[in-house]
Amino acid sequence: MNVKPDFSKNANQATTAPAFLSVWDMHAYYGESYIVQGISFNVHEGEILALLGRNGAGKTSTLRSIARTGSPMVTQGEIWLDHKPLHLMESYEAATVGLGLVPEDRRIIPGLTVEENLQLAQIAPPIGWSIERLYELFPRLGERRKQEGVTLSGGEQQMLAIARALARDIKVLLLDEPYEGLAPVIVDEIEKTLVHIKEQGMTTIIVEQNAVRALELADRAVILDTGGIVFDGTAAEVLENHELRAEYLAI
Repeated sequence: MNVKPDFSKNANQATTAPAFLSVWDMHAYYGESYIVQGISFNVHEGEILALLGRNGAGKTSTLRSIARTGSPMVTQGEIWLDHKPLHLMESYEAATVGLGLVPEDRRIIPGLTVEENLQLAQIAPPIGWSIERLYELFPRLGERRKQEGVTLSGGEQQMLAIARALARDIKVLLLDEPYEGLAPVIVDEIEKTLVHIKEQGMTTIIVEQNAVRALELADRAVILDTGGIVFDGTAAEVLENHELRAEYLAI
């Protein structure tokens, strides 16, 4: 039986900090396939949350459900961001209140340069992330600002995808497999950037198959198994619990 969480406090943490993003009793389907099975969790402002689990556990579906992409179809539950009811919004409305989803395939727009990709995403006038500030965050993009985005390396495309999300002055960054196919040195560079924007107050949810790297980066972790939550606690607890890691993360 699901018990509605107190939006002012995460019961899994000894804190009185308010929940910034709250998911309550969320259910979602792909057609007749029951993918997200009544999950509830909170994320606090400025946290990095690792959303983990084996393949098929429902991680990407959970991210897409929060972002209100329409696929999977959310049939029940509530999603609140900074006191705003995302569950009552269409995807374009959810995007305007501060969600930024970076999908696994990055979706860099063909035919546009790095700068044009950023300009297309940026709100006007920019509040927090001007294009020049994004180039300071990702110097490689500044060096390649006139290069077509789809011709960048995989790591540079991931940087562009993250920068494009930030250009919309988002409040929550949703990352789906950001390290996929990237060299360790590029992963290091992206992680340093995620730590930097966290220090400036960004809230991040990261789905990542490289669970150890994600846990080392994150403050907290939620582990999914067959569409339900089996763990919600600190990332350090998962790193220290061999049985938990072996059973649900195969590490």
